[in-house]
Parts: sequence; C-alpha cells; structure tokens
Amino acid sequence: MHGRNVLISGAGIAGPTLAYWLHRYGFHPTVVERAPEPRSGGHAVDIRGTARQVAERTGIVDQVRRARTGARGMAFIDHTGKRVATMSTEVFGDSGGPVAEMALLRTDLARILYERTRGDVEYLFGDSVTAVAQDDTGVRVEFAHAPARQFDLLIGADGVRSTVRRLVFGADERYIRDLGSYICLFTTPTTVDLDGWQLMYTMPAGHGRPGRTAGLRPRSEPGTAVAGFFLRSAPLSYDRNDLDEQKRIVLRAFGGDGWEIPRILPAIWDTPDFYFDRVHQIEVPGWSRGRTALLGDAGYCASPMSGIGTSLALVGAYVLARELAAADGDHRRAYPAYEREMREFADRAQEFARSSGDGGLMPASRAQLWLRNGSVRLLPYLPKRLVGRGMDKLSTTVELGDSPALIH
Repeated sequence: MHGRNVLISGAGIAGPTLAYWLHRYGFHPTVVERAPEPRSGGHAVDIRGTARQVAERTGIVDQVRRARTGARGMAFIDHTGKRVATMSTEVFGDSGGPVAEMALLRTDLARILYERTRGDVEYLFGDSVTAVAQDDTGVRVEFAHAPARQFDLLIGADGVRSTVRRLVFGADERYIRDLGSYICLFTTPTTVDLDGWQLMYTMPAGHGRPGRTAGLRPRSEPGTAVAGFFLRSAPLSYDRNDLDEQKRIVLRAFGGDGWEIPRILPAIWDTPDFYFDRVHQIEVPGWSRGRTALLGDAGYCASPMSGIGTSLALVGAYVLARELAAADGDHRRAYPAYEREMREFADRAQEFARSSGDGGLMPASRAQLWLRNGSVRLLPYLPKRLVGRGMDKLSTTVELGDSPALIH
C-alpha cells in the first residue's frame, strides 16, 4: 500500500471522521490540533441526508441521539417574546429546514468522534503545522512544538482559515467569498423556557442601524442556551486575536435592543466558547496539490449559516478515505476521484447558501420582515412534497454505495 502514513490537520468534525475510516482501511493517521484539548461548548450543528448514513457506518448514531439538543424548530418572536411565525422540524422533515431532527452541539459531535478514534489514532494537541515541503518521496512537515516529521500524505481539515491551505495553496484572499455579514455565537445561562425551540428576534434596518437578529438555541444542559447574533455589515477592521475587541463590536451593534438581549449580552464576557467571524464561503478551484488535499470547510465551506457544513464534512471525509483505500493509497488517483465525487455536492451547497441569503435574519426594511413572517406562517399549508425539498434533496447529493474491504 502507498501513502500509508497520513497527517490530518484539524480535530473538528472532518479530521477525526477521516482518521476513523483511514484506520479502518489500514492506514496510520495522525491528527494535529491547535487547541490544547478537545474543545467544550460551541454552537449547534445538523446532520442531514447522506451524512446520517456516514454517522451510522461510523457507529456513533446512539451517542449522537443521546447528545441531541432536542430541537423542535425555529420560532420568530417580537420584542415581548410573543411568537409571530414558527417553523417546526415536522414541517420540513428530518433533513430539511433550518433545524434538523438530528441536531447537537458541534463540540459534542467532535468529542464523540474523538472518543471513537482516540485508541487507534495518534493525536497531537496544542500544536500546529508551520511549514510543508513535499516531493515524490513524501511530505516533510514542521510543527510549532513537535519535531519535524515525514508523512506520505497531508490533509488540511483545519477550517475556513486553514493553515495547510495557506502554506500549500496560497493566501486566503484567493479563496474567500465575502457574504456581507457577521455571526457571533456563545454559550449563555438563561431563564427562558425554550422547550426545544430556537427563538429568533429580528430587527429590520432603520435609524442608521443595519438589519440584525439575536437568538437563543437550546442545549441539552438545562438553564443554558447558545446565543446567536447575526449582523449585516461592511467589513470591519479589528484584531482577530483580540477577543475583547470583537465582543465590543457585538455590544455596540446590539446594545439598547429589546427582548432578552440586555440579559444575554453580559454573558459575553465570561463565556468559554466565544465565536465571532465574518460570514464567508471558501472556493478552491482544485482541492489537491501534490500529496496535500483539502477537506471540509478548508476546501469548500458553504457558510456557517448554511446548516449543511457538518454534512459536507462527514460525507467528504468518508469519500476521501474510501477513494484512498480504493487507490491503495495512491493520491494521484484518489484525490481526483474524491473531488469528482464531492464537487457537485459542494457546489450545490454553496449555491444553496447564496440563494438562501441570510434566511431573512437581516432584513433591510419592515416590509421585508413582514414578508418573511408571512412566508413562514404559510409553510404548514403548502404541499409536503414542496416544503424543505431544497435542503432535503441537497443533503442526499452523494450516494455512498459500497466501500473497499475493511482491515480493522
């Protein structure tokens, strides 16, 4: 077998899934992760369509179901908390709609995958790739802390701002498509009885302020929720390493707004899992260079607001491992086959995210907000064959088929 020793950068969703399947096929994967340990907290993700089959084949469905947030749907509310429009998971089916039936915290899914692989896979936490040199014999990788090592293959599964992509494919600016907004997520204590519903309070643009939404999404832990803030804005100048500066941006954007916002915002200073970023897509013309390939958000992020990113990661990891096994580790055959299999799914996911826009979360006027609420209220009365078919059909773009024989 060629290409037996594989370094995977990133221990989120795609990386450990790939490591699991590579091990099953007889490879020797190593996962390097910048964080010092598996992260805690985080926002919710959805497992849809074919990705459910990947979860089943990976043997994690029982753990995933136990970790589900119990989400029942999304409800849009006014400043008093009164519901003005709702979208239940029953309306859209298991894999459609803004909230899927199989929804859990991203870090819970990452933890499940880590526990599934830790006995068979080498993990290097608290470290990162700093230099890459590849030739016909392999890939020499330098790390921030560990000694340099030689691998047969290198996989960048390290997110939107992938270090591997930057080192091998070039500057981020070549591959980023700006979608015109910011997203902020963090865990917060709350006394609001969500009862399984994601609550969203939307404020249209006006009085010199942009359209924006604040929301709460249920977590499995009682008395806590994931707070979400969505803001239409031109690009802002700030230090990506200065979290306090980013928190002040959110405070300025939502200060003085109603509903639960005055009670949610103070938690931003003590939360363990603050996340703030520009909403981007990643578009890379070719997902491999020599012995290096990109996986998940590093190569084809649709949008952190799309609801399909986790499914892309799971399916992409499964397909990449399968193609490497089928090619007996020969990356020259495996990488193009992986891209052929996944490219339509990735392209359709990105187009779906662009055509869906911001999901009505940042309306430019009160008229747009009124139209959004009216459209949502109409959903239960539409034929079931039409409602949610876009996401449901998208999530089954790839058919898994049979796989090469497993070794482990």
